Amino acid sequence: MPAKSSTIVTALTAAALVAVGVLGYQASASAPDHLTARGASHHAKRPAHPGRPAPKDKTPRPTAVPAASGTGKRVVYSLGAKRVWLVDAQGKALRTYKVAPSTVSPAAGAYQVTQRSVSLTGSDGLAIEHVVLFGSVNGVVVGFSAAVDGSTPKPNPGATKKTGGIRESRGDGKAMWDFALVGTKVVVVA
Repeated sequence: MPAKSSTIVTALTAAALVAVGVLGYQASASAPDHLTARGASHHAKRPAHPGRPAPKDKTPRPTAVPAASGTGKRVVYSLGAKRVWLVDAQGKALRTYKVAPSTVSPAAGAYQVTQRSVSLTGSDGLAIEHVVLFGSVNGVVVGFSAAVDGSTPKPNPGATKKTGGIRESRGDGKAMWDFALVGTKVVVVA
C-alpha cells in the first residue's frame, strides 16, 4: 500500500504546483503595466556615481501636432518632417512617428481614406501590409503601408519609378490600420 499513497502525494503535489503556476500567470497578466514594467519596482537602480545626477533621458520627445492641420480626428502627414500623427477627436496626438516618403508626394491639403487592404504587393515589388490609401497623383495611388520584411526604402532622389507608398514600421503600420478606417480625414502639410 505505500506505493499507492506515494503516488497520490506526488499527484497532489504536481497539481498544486500547476495551480500555483496558473494563478501566478493570471496575476501577472492582469497586473497594471506600471507594476510589471521592467525597472519600475521599488528596487530602482542607483546612479553609477553617487552624488552626481543621473544622466538625462535622451529619448526624443514627440513633436507637437502641426498647427495648420485642422481639427477633429485625423491623420496628419508632414512632407517636410517625414512624420505622421494619429490625432484623436479632441486634438491629442495618440501616436507620432517617422515615415519613409514615396517618390510621389501628394499636394498639401485634406483627403480621406478611400481604401484599405490587409496585404498585397507594393508597386516596388515588396510584400506590404496594413495598406491605407488616401489619394492619387497623376495616376499613382498614394497611401501608407508597412513592408512585411520590415524594410523601408532608402532615399533615392534620382529614382525614375513612380511609387506612392509612404512606408511605416510594422508596428506603426498596425497602429495606422487600427486608427484610419475608410472615411478618416488625412491632412497633408508641407
